[in-house]
Amino acid sequence: MAWIFLVIGGLMEVGWALGLKYSDGFSNPIISILTVAGIGISFFFFGKAIKYLPVGTAYAIFTGLGAAGTTIVGMVYLNETVNLFKVFFVVLLIFSIVGLKLTSNQSEA
Repeated sequence: MAWIFLVIGGLMEVGWALGLKYSDGFSNPIISILTVAGIGISFFFFGKAIKYLPVGTAYAIFTGLGAAGTTIVGMVYLNETVNLFKVFFVVLLIFSIVGLKLTSNQSEA
């Protein structure tokens, strides 16, 4: 269950990162409230995950999911630049996340 919490937290990080973009420097109240709620939810799930997982591995996966997810959303939906190097490094990041998961020997409670 800890890994599911970690993935939910990482995906919520994508949501609040996008919320920061659309909050216009926190001048849009509705988006700002949703963004702050997303931050809270994201860290809630991260906190639940590190109760059972090594903090270094969990943090690397948490931030990696957020970074990769935000980059992919930006390229696919926000017309951000796409080039071979960017795609290569996002794929490398995803493989690194999977590698960390596979090499983690921490058992869940």
